[in-house]
Amino acid sequence: MDPLVITDERQDYAVIRMNRPAKKNAMNRAARRDLLNAFEVVRGRLKVVILTGTSDSFCSGVDLKEAFDDLQNGRSDDASSDWMEVNLAIRSHPAIFIAAVNGVALGGGATLINVCDLAFAADEAEIGLPELGFSAYPQLAGPATQIQLSRKRAAWLVLTGKRINGSTAEQWGMVNRSVPRAQLQAEIEKLAQQIAQYDAAALSETKRALDVIPAQIADWRPAFEYGVDVNTRIRNQSGAQRAGLEAFASQTRSNQDGL
Repeated sequence: MDPLVITDERQDYAVIRMNRPAKKNAMNRAARRDLLNAFEVVRGRLKVVILTGTSDSFCSGVDLKEAFDDLQNGRSDDASSDWMEVNLAIRSHPAIFIAAVNGVALGGGATLINVCDLAFAADEAEIGLPELGFSAYPQLAGPATQIQLSRKRAAWLVLTGKRINGSTAEQWGMVNRSVPRAQLQAEIEKLAQQIAQYDAAALSETKRALDVIPAQIADWRPAFEYGVDVNTRIRNQSGAQRAGLEAFASQTRSNQDGL
């Protein structure tokens, strides 16, 4: 049996691939567990994680057939709770997560795009929230999309069930860039390599700051004070900031000496 999640470790970054192509990478119970395990394996060792799918799908969300079978057989529905934990694990993880949206991303697939720190999409990608079509509010994808997009754009996805392509997702700010599918992996690995050059403590603390401001701190003074605290925490964890400032100062002195 093929693994449900494949992790390919590179220097300072990993590619984690959801691998249920026959089910459009729908996340059943086992796949959700394996995805969480994959996140833990790279925690503290690799600075960047590229999250992508297999074949022509990114992720079609939670495996609803399994969830329905559980309901029919009187088993506890854990899909919502452990899928929530998968997405929250991305937000609390020290690594920078980049979604490589290689194809269809429905429901929970859209949630993954929104919780990742950065996202590239194939022009050919199809992103949508179909839940209202079976009389349900997209309980995770809805809030994640509403946090990321303007009300009208979020409402379009939630209320119509229509899909948008990668180019529209870029225009709407749901992804950072849209490129032809043939170029997606090369472009996103180039970005991962660039980000992975930065100090691990600086990346982790900066990721946290991007969540706290302005979601929790919106006033100017406390926001500025938080920014100062972020750099203090980085200096307490790593000498990279001091080394960088010393290198900058040395270069500045050399330039002045050459005038």
